[in-house]
Amino acid sequence: MPYAIAAIVILALVVAFWPVALAALIVFLAVKFVPPIVRNIRKNKYFASDEFLAMKAEAALIVAEHNEVAAYASEIRERGSFRLGASSTGALAHLATFDNTSHHNYRRDRNVASYGNANVHNCSLQVVRNASSDPLKYLMKYFDIRADESSLSDAERLGDEIAQLDGAVDNLRQREYSITASINPPDFIVKYFLKEFMEQVGVVLSPIEVPYPVYAFEYVSAGGNSSQRTTITLNTETVDELIETLSAKIRFKKSAAGQRSLMTAKLRTSIKARDSYTCRYCSVSLSAEPHLLLEVDHIVPVSKMGQSTPENLQTLCWRCNRTKSNKLLSD
Repeated sequence: MPYAIAAIVILALVVAFWPVALAALIVFLAVKFVPPIVRNIRKNKYFASDEFLAMKAEAALIVAEHNEVAAYASEIRERGSFRLGASSTGALAHLATFDNTSHHNYRRDRNVASYGNANVHNCSLQVVRNASSDPLKYLMKYFDIRADESSLSDAERLGDEIAQLDGAVDNLRQREYSITASINPPDFIVKYFLKEFMEQVGVVLSPIEVPYPVYAFEYVSAGGNSSQRTTITLNTETVDELIETLSAKIRFKKSAAGQRSLMTAKLRTSIKARDSYTCRYCSVSLSAEPHLLLEVDHIVPVSKMGQSTPENLQTLCWRCNRTKSNKLLSD
């Protein structure tokens, strides 16, 4: 009998308040689903409009060059080594099998050392902490980067590769912004449909990233209860500091190589300024093409004993430098 009374009460409440519940449901559905539907209708109408199609045609030349620069950035990444030194710890780790067979607190996850990774130096806790306060000293010491002409040339080559790819990726971002600004889509397109907008225009945003070499000093306790790590990322700033450090040590050894100019970001900037931000081959300039990608090139390549002196450096646009690089590779 109590269940029957409860059922009658619930039914009475539903009958009494169903208009309010129905109205609330309608409002909820409208708030949740109507705006996206309306936005999609507006989006499709915009992409089919004569205004968008006309602007898309005008942007075709910009888009074509954008995609060429994207392909060039991929080439730089593929041909670059993006590596400098290596740690000898764990070099033969692949010859053995390691298992943690301890049973104490076996349910808890344990830290595991990165054996066999040439970019990771397994070491004591003290070395990890010292590396955090003097990273370049410990990088050179434990990853076999010697203060000699060969290591200095390798560091400059790595700096060149990173600078080229950094410049190309940054140039792509500028071009993508330029394309968006030139067509000037409605705000709701930029906010909700930017990726589709770029695809409609013909720009596929490829996830090109600069593969900065990352080196690590890692301590893992015997039982895996604790671990600490110091990480050094060889971006432009770090590579420039490493080049300066190597050069100072070479100068101390009175080596002739230590007296030459160093291929750093500062030198690249000065060479571009010296050449008035103009390609020495085709004479195209940054003033004529605001989004021009300029690079600093060795006239006599480093592979053929060319040095990083101002007399052996020139400013080239990416097209001319790409053509020159391809010719050298085919020689």
